[in-house]
Amino acid sequence: MTKNFYVTTPIYYVNGDPHVGTAYTTIAADVLARYKKTCGYDVYFVTGTDEHGQKVEEAAKTRNLTPQQWTDSMAPRFKDMWEKLNIEYNDFIRTTEPRHKDAVKKILKTVYDKGDIYKGEYEGKYCVACETFVPENSVVNENFCPDCGKELRIVKEESYFFKMSKYQDQLLKHIEENPDFILPNSRKNEVVSFIKQNLHDLSISRNTFEWGIPIDFAPGHITYVWFDALTNYITATGYANNPEMFDKFWNNSEVVHLMGKDIVRFHAIIWPCMLLSAGIKLPTNVVAHGWWTSEGEKMSKSKGNVVAPELEIEKYGVDVFRYCLMREVNFGNDGDYATKSIITRINTDLANDLGNLLNRTLGMYKKYFNGIVVKGDISGEFDESLKNIWEETLITVEKSMAKVEFSKALEGMWKFISRMNKYIDETTPWTLAKDETSKERLGTVMNNLINGLYKVSVLIYPYMPTKSSDIWRQLGVINPIKEAKIEELKGWNFFNPGHVLGEAEPIFPRLEIPVIEEKKDELSINEELVIENSIEIGDFDKIKIEVVEILAVEKVKGADKLLKFKVKLKDGIRQIISGIAKSYPEQEILVGEKVLAITNLKPVKLRGEISQGMFLTVENKKNGSKLIQVDSKVELGARIK
Repeated sequence: MTKNFYVTTPIYYVNGDPHVGTAYTTIAADVLARYKKTCGYDVYFVTGTDEHGQKVEEAAKTRNLTPQQWTDSMAPRFKDMWEKLNIEYNDFIRTTEPRHKDAVKKILKTVYDKGDIYKGEYEGKYCVACETFVPENSVVNENFCPDCGKELRIVKEESYFFKMSKYQDQLLKHIEENPDFILPNSRKNEVVSFIKQNLHDLSISRNTFEWGIPIDFAPGHITYVWFDALTNYITATGYANNPEMFDKFWNNSEVVHLMGKDIVRFHAIIWPCMLLSAGIKLPTNVVAHGWWTSEGEKMSKSKGNVVAPELEIEKYGVDVFRYCLMREVNFGNDGDYATKSIITRINTDLANDLGNLLNRTLGMYKKYFNGIVVKGDISGEFDESLKNIWEETLITVEKSMAKVEFSKALEGMWKFISRMNKYIDETTPWTLAKDETSKERLGTVMNNLINGLYKVSVLIYPYMPTKSSDIWRQLGVINPIKEAKIEELKGWNFFNPGHVLGEAEPIFPRLEIPVIEEKKDELSINEELVIENSIEIGDFDKIKIEVVEILAVEKVKGADKLLKFKVKLKDGIRQIISGIAKSYPEQEILVGEKVLAITNLKPVKLRGEISQGMFLTVENKKNGSKLIQVDSKVELGARIK
């Protein structure tokens, strides 16, 4: 009997473009879906977009679009990205579709008829970005969201509430009886702790904006976005319009939801409570992954360190990008996307370990047997060890994938790949080839290697669909690798004598680690700076710089460059001569201005006129020297220090 498997990504909010975080979740779902197919499951894989809510309505208004026009323009961006990432999904759901509206109306009516929805009034702090009310004990810095950091709004409105508190004990019991319901354990502990603080009833309607699904029993109200969005998982399996499909892929299926850790509470608390109320089976697993940083820092457009999947695909190829995301960090933990570690991973795991194994094996088979598979029945030392490691690998992969631990599954695969490389060094085919009596043993060794590569390619297929297919092609296998089943990998003779192997071609070229210049700190200082004509602070203290007010100004007779100023100080009126006439052809405008002047200079005579101080000016190449003017509110005689 065929087993059923249903896997979902969260539906992605349309106000932002796809990024490395959404790519990570979707690749993970694709890997899991492909893996389950190799295990013989009938798989249904759904992704999509979340298109209702206040911030969608507001975003559309700022662009002079209707909300539907805005969402229609954004949804294709996700489909385009999934195509580039070679995502093989079955269904792409949009919450603006009629089938989804029907499903939401159906579950609302079911829960309402059960008596689990009541009318009330809600007043509290609301985060538009997260589409959620924030309890007072979770508010950060008096009025900011603990999740996104944005300022909260005070909202008071009539609302319909879902009796979520009613299902607290039932949910805790389910989590206790199903230890893998929430993965990883760190997330489970967080959710359980939250539930034990007592669940509050959930506001499930809004009447202060219009972009949402109307509630039939509550005129003027639309459905709260999370009650709307979470329902997509049963919409896509035919909850409202295809009972046969719903029975297959929900009621009689493993159901796995994948998401980022920021929304695990919605999926592990609100969603199960909704299902318990509606009398619908709960999902098998709710799995939350961590967040990515870039080169050790939080990703930020202003820092220019956002990882763009399109650019990474251009640099490394889609399969390599998929592999690195799944291998670099265990699903559930936070990870850092660093160029050096990514390239090291490519060179070590892919080019050296797997790529070199493939090239060496095919190269030797070509050299020793002209690329045509021979009979090899003579077992020898190291063969049993290789086969035992393979058995261990299958167990490791099965256990790891059951826990949605992609990195650990790959680690197990690479342990076998390393063992195959060691097997070459142990059996030394080049030595066997020199002895005519060892030809049949040589055939056995080489057959173990090509059979091992056949097996490995099937295991890595979910992660690298194209590269694994390339390996099969080089092994001369015609059948599509996507049709391969893990159950068939328990044997060792996949190639009959006479089978013609393909040509060896490098599929994982080595890469050079780019020399990344250390970013220069724009605010760095030169601690070795040499100051010309330096003075001590005591020397500066001797200079008296004060704010003075210009009372009158005129040209000095017989001197084109000089102006004669009468200025007011605290201790009376002084005269200052300054060579700035060409900078101020209409010098009268300076009368009444407050400027800076050195007032303890020894008086001197210039063109017969006494000067009892000196103005401070700024050199301006275009307009000559300009006086340093200060705000009129600054007190006369204020001293510059």
